[in-house]
Amino acid sequence: MSQTRKKTSSEGETKPQTSSVNKFLRGSKAESRKENNDLKTTDSQPTNWIQKTAPSETAKPLSSEMELRSSMEKYEQFLQKLGKKAVNKCLDLNNCGLTTADMKEMGEALEMIPELVELNLSWNSKVGGNLPLILQKFQKGSKIQMLKLVDCTLTSEDGTFLGQLLPMLQSLEVLDLSINRDIGGSLNSIAQGLKSSSNLKVLKLHSCGLSQKSVKILDAAFRYLAELRKLDLSCNKDLGGGFEDSSAQLVMLKHLQVLDLHQCSLTADDVMSLTQVIPLLSNLQELDLSANKKMGNSSENLLSRLRFLPALKSLVINNCALESETFTALAETSVHLSALEVFNLSWNKCVGGNLKLLLETLKLSMSLRVLRLSSCSLVTEDVVLLASVIQTGHLAKLRKLDLSYNDSICDAGWTMFCQNVRFLKELIELDISLRPSNFRDCGQWFRHLLCAVIKLPQITEIGMKRWILPASQEEELECFDQDKKRSIHFDHGGFQ
Repeated sequence: MSQTRKKTSSEGETKPQTSSVNKFLRGSKAESRKENNDLKTTDSQPTNWIQKTAPSETAKPLSSEMELRSSMEKYEQFLQKLGKKAVNKCLDLNNCGLTTADMKEMGEALEMIPELVELNLSWNSKVGGNLPLILQKFQKGSKIQMLKLVDCTLTSEDGTFLGQLLPMLQSLEVLDLSINRDIGGSLNSIAQGLKSSSNLKVLKLHSCGLSQKSVKILDAAFRYLAELRKLDLSCNKDLGGGFEDSSAQLVMLKHLQVLDLHQCSLTADDVMSLTQVIPLLSNLQELDLSANKKMGNSSENLLSRLRFLPALKSLVINNCALESETFTALAETSVHLSALEVFNLSWNKCVGGNLKLLLETLKLSMSLRVLRLSSCSLVTEDVVLLASVIQTGHLAKLRKLDLSYNDSICDAGWTMFCQNVRFLKELIELDISLRPSNFRDCGQWFRHLLCAVIKLPQITEIGMKRWILPASQEEELECFDQDKKRSIHFDHGGFQ
């Protein structure tokens, strides 16, 4: 899963936000955040950059009320220029087109809000190479809890500075450095700084140019991250092979709830090493191993041992080239994952013709909310089996069902499915689209689908790309749209 650039308005004039600034000075209560984290460490990295640039621990008070007012006005003008405002000690400047000229001004503005708790500078490319200029006023004792620098074009020098800064941010709980591909070269400094971040709970290094050696560097820091809840190392394609001898300290993350290793080019030896560690993370709730195609014939033992993760709610293992033996092991394990809410097996062709192996899982999964079986080479027998499970009252909590890109299912199979989909009362999204290269006429099953949708009170989206509606069914759909007050989007291939 790649991170998406958030599009927000970056310009526009607003009235000076005096009240917001006053909130900072009064120390108003910060908003709660989903992502908060804890991590304990010690500092042994030289902090030459900080010593040269940071102010003394006790900041000098402004000499007069006039100077204070002048500084506050500059701060307000800076936010006004960006069309932003501070909210409850939180400053979100993501994707607001910061210029090089803004960097120094921002550093001075941050000095005016010593109670700052959250700072988001993501998707501002000019931050790269200027991070010291922006954050040099942060002092030991800073109350910053969340620091997001996603896709800021950070340089290796920025990474080194950040590593030296981290020991001063003792309250830091969320650190997101994703999509900064040049910081891998300064990972030693960052990892050293992490050893002094005792409250860290979320660490995101998605697509950061990490290599095999990076795993060993991070592994040395993991022993200090006992409170870490979320670790994202995804989309670092050169990471493969790094876990072979350097995954032991992962087991120290006793409170880890989310582990994302998708698209990391994991090797068979990586999988063997992770097999000894992942099943011991008893609090793990979300595991993403997707897009690691070398797992296909080497993950049987790992998948078998997932049964020891009773809290697992999300298992994403799409596009892993699973083979018959590994899928069988996964099917046997999944029966024991009673808390499972998200199950993604898409793009594993071995599922086709073998969905019956998941029959007991589908019957017992009382919590399942999302089931994705896209491009699994499903055959008619598979979808008939799924329909029978639905008909008997199972999968009642399902909200999203993806059966797209399974072009071998005949009209009879779709008819059986559409006749029974009405029992999924909580369904919001359904996708039965065809592959981009394939167009087919809708059969009579479409009429059954329309009848079922009437009885689905929450559904809003039905993906039917490249299914062609004949004229008669076009009229039925138009009548349906006119008669029903709810907004349901049928994304289909058009009309004949």
